Amino acid sequence: MSRYFYLLLLAVLFSSCNEYQKALKSDDIKLQYDVAVKMYEKEKYTKVITLAEKLKPVMKGKPSGQKLFYIYAMSMYKQKQYYNAGYEFSSFVSSYPKSDMVEEAAFLSAKCYYMLSPVYSKDQNETYRAVDALQAFIDRYPESQYMDEANQLAKEMREKLEKKAFEIAKQYHTTADFFGDYTAAIKTFDNFLIDFPGTKLKEDALFYKFDSSYRFALNSIASKMEERLLDARANYKALVKYKPDTKYKQQADEMYAKIETELQKFSK
Repeated sequence: MSRYFYLLLLAVLFSSCNEYQKALKSDDIKLQYDVAVKMYEKEKYTKVITLAEKLKPVMKGKPSGQKLFYIYAMSMYKQKQYYNAGYEFSSFVSSYPKSDMVEEAAFLSAKCYYMLSPVYSKDQNETYRAVDALQAFIDRYPESQYMDEANQLAKEMREKLEKKAFEIAKQYHTTADFFGDYTAAIKTFDNFLIDFPGTKLKEDALFYKFDSSYRFALNSIASKMEERLLDARANYKALVKYKPDTKYKQQADEMYAKIETELQKFSK
């Protein structure tokens, strides 16, 4: 019985392979199309892509090409060719805006950018593209069955951008003593707080901004020190107003005491 099954399986595989090779060598558009669909149903995605690329020039934009271009994009997606799949899904949306599959194609096009998004420490161009594409999908299909997933993916992308921006600001803070450029650190944390007003890292950003302004003040020339000490004091108050029991309280309070001591010299 097992031998019979094995022989039957070989026959089916040979038949399938032979059918594919015949379609590949043929100029019969219908044959190539039918075999491409059959290969897709059998999850032979590489063969679908090969056949679809032969058919693209003659079927592009035609109503009969709708299913072909859908399975072409989907095969790339299944093969994790996310850059090409994203392009093809986007092209599908443009070519077949009234298709029953257009909503899914629009979502998967955006999701491809999500899949291409690298770890936060690397360049985030694809992450920005993912956020834009996902938001465009959310705006266009507010009742979509994919809405929950789209919102979750967009949230993950924004959190990645947030973490990236915070790490850049923190890097400015870390190198400020070496380069003497405290204003860059302060400005970068200002931009971070503006760009991500609801960030979970607000307490940390406020502290590092305060710390940068504190060191800036203490390292200033005499003519600039009072003004910068007052700025540092304001940044301390912003921190404790936001988080009275901040995890940085002991360190921040000691820094604040130093600021007050230095300011008293100017009052005299």
